[in-house]
Amino acid sequence: MIFPRTLSALALGLALTTAPMALAAPLVTPFQQAVAQSASEDAAIAAFYRARDFAPIWMGEAEGAFGPEHRRAAFLWALDAAPDHGLPMGRYDAATIRADFAAARTASERGALEVEMTKRFLRYAQDVSSGILDPKRVDSTIKVDVPKRDWLDQITTFTEGDPYAFVQGLWPTSPAYTRLLREKLRLEGVLAAGGWGPRVDSGSLKPGAEGRSVVSLRNRLIRMGYLRRSAVSAYDADMETAVRNFQIDHGLTPDGEAGQSTIAAINVPLEDRIGQIVVGLERQRWMNKPLESRHILVNLAEQHAYVVDDGKVTFDTVVVVGADTPDRRTPEFSHTMTHMVINPYWHVPRSITVNEYLPALRRGGAQHLEVYSSSGRVNRANVNFGRYTAANFPFSLKQPPGPRNALGRVKFMFPNQWNIYLHDTPSRNLFARDLRTFSHGCVRVGRPLELAYHLLTPQSATPKQDFDSILARGAERRVDLDQPVGVHLVYWSAWVTPLGRANYRGDPYGRDAKLLRALSDAGVELTDRRS
Repeated sequence: MIFPRTLSALALGLALTTAPMALAAPLVTPFQQAVAQSASEDAAIAAFYRARDFAPIWMGEAEGAFGPEHRRAAFLWALDAAPDHGLPMGRYDAATIRADFAAARTASERGALEVEMTKRFLRYAQDVSSGILDPKRVDSTIKVDVPKRDWLDQITTFTEGDPYAFVQGLWPTSPAYTRLLREKLRLEGVLAAGGWGPRVDSGSLKPGAEGRSVVSLRNRLIRMGYLRRSAVSAYDADMETAVRNFQIDHGLTPDGEAGQSTIAAINVPLEDRIGQIVVGLERQRWMNKPLESRHILVNLAEQHAYVVDDGKVTFDTVVVVGADTPDRRTPEFSHTMTHMVINPYWHVPRSITVNEYLPALRRGGAQHLEVYSSSGRVNRANVNFGRYTAANFPFSLKQPPGPRNALGRVKFMFPNQWNIYLHDTPSRNLFARDLRTFSHGCVRVGRPLELAYHLLTPQSATPKQDFDSILARGAERRVDLDQPVGVHLVYWSAWVTPLGRANYRGDPYGRDAKLLRALSDAGVELTDRRS
């Protein structure tokens, strides 16, 4: 039977040109017609099927080493594991797909299902490799550029080789993702076995204490894996060591005493920790791309920075990040560090100038700052600052290099639109806090000179001497990095060390809570039980 051309087939470019009267027009089967109509809604999918003359990749049996049945099996195998990755099963539920195949009987139904399978596959590929969410739509301070894939190229490659290998290759390959995935499965096993047990009903506990609360603390630490099983009811040396290890893994002062902060962290429900991991997996998918051989990770949730060389941490330091107010929260983004400035001037941001220093200038204060107009430095004695408001203040402020300079002795520059950078600070007391969210948005570095030496090592045989000699001169000096360094400001509240120790931190800006709600709205199933 010969089928006439249709509008959908014509739009897709089917080779149904008018033939000489002696020749018959090409046959268009009901299956091809259904594929053409279903694929017409997506340009990439339409191009893919048009290039292969609308031949199926999901329907039918084996064709060579890897055919439709192998692709179906590989995709269904991947979907069975999708909950492990924290993916929204409703988008591509394996049971639904199996039922759809059983129900598709006519050529038209099979053609429509063929295209629907490709759409589901591409949606799964996007979700598992680049993330479920658009982070910028969830929180405007998450400025992450997620990896972009050429999905026409991806589906073409999928059809040309081992489908199992291709599907596994979609998963993020970073050790951080793999370790989080393993920890998620472990915690879900603990949850299935009854969880961590009752909460610790006490404000604080110290070594030597006894009683029911100590027993609750002991039992919870045992189930968390910090303490060997025992019947001891006293807060003994073993429990003190267990508490100290717990504190290290949760960013708390490791004093071995179960104070209020420690008890609060111990009482966090197991389900909440699993939720943190689900968010962590999504964040890792956003970074599923090759990172620079040398890069800096600044973990805002942990308030800690790391230099990573060829996958290994070679330097780390505590940091102070932006305060938890709408105008001071440090954004998440990636950029490239190109240079450092030794003995820097501080160019006071406009918002700080008019909101914090203008009132002081009216009172004759802020003497440590220099005042500039568009023509140069201004003698402040000749200015009536009382004339000006935040709206019409015409001057800028600078602080010269020196021991009181807000940027300290060095700043590390990765020029960006948010004017965020790493820098030293004369205010050292805040680095001893467990929670270090106090800056205007930039990142204050706990070990700034050591970081400078470390960054200069690849380009100098004597980095410390070179840096210190410039510092001693007191004048501002830019030093370029011969090899620019990637900088990634991330927000990881859950991660697992290479030694297998799970670490958790709080949610200082509330971003994890937003992401968890967005993931739930997208169809990611989260447990409701509390343990």
